[in-house]
Amino acid sequence: MRTRAVVLREVSTARPYGATRPVEVEELELGAPREGEVLVRTAAAGLCHSDLSVVNGDRVRPLPMALGHEAVGVVEETGPGVDRVAAGEHVALVFVPSCGWCARCAEGRPGLCSAAAAANGSGGLLHGPPLLRDAAGRTVHHQLGVSAFAQYAVVAQESLVPIPADIPFSIAALFGCAVLTGAGAVLNTAGLRTGQSAVVHGLGGVGLSAVLGARAAGAAPLIAVDPVPAKRELALRLGATHACAPEEAAEAVPEWTGGGAEVAVEAVGSPAVTAACLATVRRGGKVASVGLPGPGRMLDTVPAAAFAGEGKSLLGSYMGDAVPSRDIPRFLGLWRAGLLPVEELHTGTVQLTTEHVNRSLEALADGTAIRQVLDTSGLLAA
Repeated sequence: MRTRAVVLREVSTARPYGATRPVEVEELELGAPREGEVLVRTAAAGLCHSDLSVVNGDRVRPLPMALGHEAVGVVEETGPGVDRVAAGEHVALVFVPSCGWCARCAEGRPGLCSAAAAANGSGGLLHGPPLLRDAAGRTVHHQLGVSAFAQYAVVAQESLVPIPADIPFSIAALFGCAVLTGAGAVLNTAGLRTGQSAVVHGLGGVGLSAVLGARAAGAAPLIAVDPVPAKRELALRLGATHACAPEEAAEAVPEWTGGGAEVAVEAVGSPAVTAACLATVRRGGKVASVGLPGPGRMLDTVPAAAFAGEGKSLLGSYMGDAVPSRDIPRFLGLWRAGLLPVEELHTGTVQLTTEHVNRSLEALADGTAIRQVLDTSGLLAA
């Protein structure tokens, strides 16, 4: 079948993206679902910094690639052997299609699944090679087993979590990455407890989801750090008790927390910010790092004594250490209860055109957008 999709053919750092147009909406041929695979009509997809990291080369992926890894849609067709979802179900798409059998899956960390890492790194799917072809018949790779900036996607059934049909697509779309990663870093990786102090550095979609997760867990005080005043103001509306610019954090965080935060979340992708987080957590404090720095960047300004000498922990957090089949329903329940108002992160709806997508990538890159949602199939307006 044919599908319109956003395709990146060459890495680009030339900005503004609205003028340089690193991605194009193309008509692609999409193969039918194979054993264990599902055809989904995508309804809404969030534009995330991880997508931008592929465009600018910070995350090295095989090209050309059809982008998009955070989305929601409706099951159109199932391949042989599919037993997790059925036609007509609403589903959230997840960017790690965990196998369920490897050592990491067995220990409850499916985000680190070795089979998924191999499939995602190759640009294929968990159950086979890429199913996308361009007009010349050449292979187009899948982004993280999803490629949801498109009208239709074929994904492994392991990439899908059924969700209630009454949840608006524009809201549900954010739960497959932003909420899993941000709230998961606070609740799963750091294990924040009620009454503990927390600081979140970087207030994009993931960082603000961490603020929401920390608020839901009862963090006090809860500090938000970002260079953009409007993002700090939004964090305060979402439940942060304090907010400051990065250059103020070294003095403000210890002052507001009585000596240092117990939990810090780094959602920038900067070694310098990771070091700042370690400097402003108290003895025995935890830093959950969720940002994705560019290749080759090193963490080289942290005193080694921060660990054995002060008992601090630096914890890597991929996909928020989430178990999607458990955590997406759990976080949706918190949304229903009014504790995760992710609709506040929605800063615009984007149409599936080359012009609109490139302009939206620029808004993401310059820090003026938090979570823009791509209307992939016209279902948001339906």
